Amino acid sequence: MSTTQLSSSSVISTFDKYVIPNYRRYPVCIVRGEGTTVWDAEGRRYLDLFPGWGCNILGHCPGPVVRAIQEQVNSLIHVPNTWYTEAQGAFAEALCTRGFGKAFFCNSGAEANEAALKIARLFGGGTRYRIITFENGFHGRTFGSLTATAQPKYHEGLGPMMPGFRYAQYNNLDSVLELVDDETCAIMLEPVQGEGGVNVPDQEFLEALRQLCDERNLLLIFDEVQTGIGRLGTWFGYQSFGVQPDVMTLGKGLAAGVACGAMICKSELAPVLRPGMHASTFGGNPLAMAAGVATIQMIEDEGLLEHSQAMSARIHGHFAALKEELPIIRELRVRGMMIGVDLAISAAPAVAKCMERGVLINATHDTVVRLLPPLNITAEEVDEGMSVVCEVIREMAAAA
Repeated sequence: MSTTQLSSSSVISTFDKYVIPNYRRYPVCIVRGEGTTVWDAEGRRYLDLFPGWGCNILGHCPGPVVRAIQEQVNSLIHVPNTWYTEAQGAFAEALCTRGFGKAFFCNSGAEANEAALKIARLFGGGTRYRIITFENGFHGRTFGSLTATAQPKYHEGLGPMMPGFRYAQYNNLDSVLELVDDETCAIMLEPVQGEGGVNVPDQEFLEALRQLCDERNLLLIFDEVQTGIGRLGTWFGYQSFGVQPDVMTLGKGLAAGVACGAMICKSELAPVLRPGMHASTFGGNPLAMAAGVATIQMIEDEGLLEHSQAMSARIHGHFAALKEELPIIRELRVRGMMIGVDLAISAAPAVAKCMERGVLINATHDTVVRLLPPLNITAEEVDEGMSVVCEVIREMAAAA
């Protein structure tokens, strides 16, 4: 691949000819990243407060992860799961000793959720197959995970969806109780909804779901694709609420930007996923596993769980002051490094306005400005980014 006279326009031209246009892309070609900063083909710098859609949980190209991949690629790139590899065992141990149970590895959060759905139905024993999920949740784009995603906009044109799913209202226990019956085998939810607008549940709601599952012999599944690996200031999101699921799914930041997913279940559940019931060709490959081990080690060595909590409070402080100033801000939702600012108007224009000023953010669920900063963002970078984002929201408020 030549980089001679590389420009965003030349790359976009190639995409127009050869790449299916199923993504809405910004007219920028990113060529390099370091920490919280990326540069485009024209050399312009951007402060990235939404790196890799949350996958780059340690920023771009974190040194320990890069070195671990470089070392691993010299010995093994891929071997099938009919063999043992040291890296896969080491990463499973790193995850489960900081959480619970046993791990199955795949390549993405959606794949991890497919594994969890299979575990649930196998646990149901063929007679219980219904799974309750929640409105405004998001679980992936494969057919099982898409059906679990209770947002009609994602189902449009793709029906009929898979049978056996029922949708409850998030943070509403009564709506769950109305749906549980003798054919229900599991309840599945994000401990904090990400794409749905950074929706944080009541502590009592999660505790009640745990009690309900215990009483009715249901599995409680937490989709921690966004909330896992330090995002909420604890290794896993469930730990910040003190409510442990039976099954947990991971993806996005799991290997600091390398494609990786995992489904973790309680040890007593693991035997139901017997040989032949599920598999992933590239799941648990040595490169992703080495990156994952390095990710865990870097978070630990640099004290990033504690650091991210301090930076979360700093971000909250900026937005809390802005909320006092602007009635346009309806609600501020912050849990660790998941930040949502719910506006009384569309949040989409904020993305382009911030990008013009060199700061990358996201907007979701129509009205929510969303940030997923890396755990190792510095105080100076927080202040720089918040200065721009707050200025943009002020301008939008003035124009509303």
